Amino acid sequence: MKHSPTAILLSTLISMPIIAAASDQNIEPLEAASTKATFLSGGATTVKKSGPNAFSLPAANLPLTKRLDFSVGNSFFRNPWVQAPATTDARDGLGPIFNTNGCQNCHIKDGRGHPPEEGATNAVSMLVRLSIPAMTPEQKKALITDGVIPEPMYGGQLQDFAISGAKPEGQIAISYQNVPVTFTDGEVVILRKPTLTLTDLQYGELHPQVQMSARIAPPMIGLGLLEQIPESTLYAIAEQQRKDGAGVSGKVNKVWDVQTQQTAVGRFGWKAGQPNLMQQNAAAFNGDVGLTSHLFPNENCTEQQTICAELPNGGQPEVSEKILNFVEFYSQHLAVPSRRNVTDPAVIQGERLFANIGCGSCHQSQIQTAKNEALPALSEQMINPYSDLLLHDMGEGLADHRGEFLATGTEWRTAPLWGIGYTEEVNGHTNFLHDGRARTLMEAVLWHGGEAQTSRDRVIALSKAERKALIAFLESL
Repeated sequence: MKHSPTAILLSTLISMPIIAAASDQNIEPLEAASTKATFLSGGATTVKKSGPNAFSLPAANLPLTKRLDFSVGNSFFRNPWVQAPATTDARDGLGPIFNTNGCQNCHIKDGRGHPPEEGATNAVSMLVRLSIPAMTPEQKKALITDGVIPEPMYGGQLQDFAISGAKPEGQIAISYQNVPVTFTDGEVVILRKPTLTLTDLQYGELHPQVQMSARIAPPMIGLGLLEQIPESTLYAIAEQQRKDGAGVSGKVNKVWDVQTQQTAVGRFGWKAGQPNLMQQNAAAFNGDVGLTSHLFPNENCTEQQTICAELPNGGQPEVSEKILNFVEFYSQHLAVPSRRNVTDPAVIQGERLFANIGCGSCHQSQIQTAKNEALPALSEQMINPYSDLLLHDMGEGLADHRGEFLATGTEWRTAPLWGIGYTEEVNGHTNFLHDGRARTLMEAVLWHGGEAQTSRDRVIALSKAERKALIAFLESL
């Protein structure tokens, strides 16, 4: 007899150490008074929390009556899925090929992933997207709904794990080449340029025109707020950038909404390839964990891979609509922690430099969310995401030469900067950018090119004291 996800969770929540469902005593209330507004990156949802669990708390204004839903969603996000058949029938159906058996393994502590360490056998919190160029009329038409043409043998991404009875598709290896950059005052910073290699391929050769793109898992904080930014706001920001004539020209990605069966504004993913959190989560369950849902009912094997048909599955669908709803609620309401050290003179100087250099054109500091009576905690919030959610040409240095819907091979969505100063204490590392190549915030800045080249060159000309102030500002976010 199968029990509902809620019933299963209610029977275990008392004994489970669910950090993200912390009681009010773990959250210090923050007033939205004008004197404190600069602290409130997520508006009234903002929490005051530091340490490894800084990204794992519910929105501060989420009513207690809704925190059980948050806890249930957290459980399905955090706990591992298992191979079918299993007595844990609400969580079975893993694989047969997959990247991880639980969302939290990639979004560690609801934070940022990292590239594999030297000698590691699995990437874990980084995956590799795969595709080939669209050549035929049929393939070009398919770009409207799929965004890319999957690699014929391995599909849209490489799975480096498998259940018993199956083989992983292959393994991911990264090597680095040193790239020195010299500031005007003579100080040298060594950047590292990654080279991606796939090894131990178990299902045949890759297509000769394969396109590969390494992606680390991004932080989970504030996603529901980003989802509530009106489309009109994004278009208005793009129009203003064009009017400013400073060489910055963001564009909205238009992607396929599986539920509505029409194009929609892209918001999530490194190239804004997903329109909403429901689809983002369902796609991750399917591609990363090997689980089907009503949005993605097919197993993540290609036609050439017969293992999905040969091995047991967890039923159809393996992730119920109810579970998807809980995970959506959880991912919508993970709070952004407050800014820190905002009155520090160095931080104030760094914020001024950030604006003068031109970084704020893409990394928009203040946006208001739409009114949404269905999600009152996220409704009409003045937030500071430091992102415009738009695509920008970032130059050849960061290019993956792999398009995604309207995004070209040199374009990336502006990554939100809120919470970036918490990265080391939450995740124990400071790996930034889409593939984690940058080991410091300054390295991440120095990789900026294309539309950001002018701002990057201005950073090169800063004095050492000014550079320290700029980093102090970023670390305050």
